[in-house]
Amino acid sequence: MWPIILQFLRTNAPYITLPIAAIVGVVGYNLESLLSDRYTPYSKSVQDQRLERQEEEQLLKDPLNVGKLQYKENVLGRNVSPSLEKKSS
Repeated sequence: MWPIILQFLRTNAPYITLPIAAIVGVVGYNLESLLSDRYTPYSKSVQDQRLERQEEEQLLKDPLNVGKLQYKENVLGRNVSPSLEKKSS
């Protein structure tokens, strides 16, 4: 009896696994949408960041515009993932 069942499963494997894979995919997709947070924080565009950086460089080239020598931000807070940044409300 088992060899007949295994032969049937072997010959019809694509027809059996496709619906099972589809069901598992739909359930996984819906579970992920329920459990995950889809909030993406706003960040400036690359062009805006580039313009700001170029303006800062122009200010640094001016020898009369000298700021105080102090840290303006926390060194450890530079390359922080957007999900770990503090939310300013």
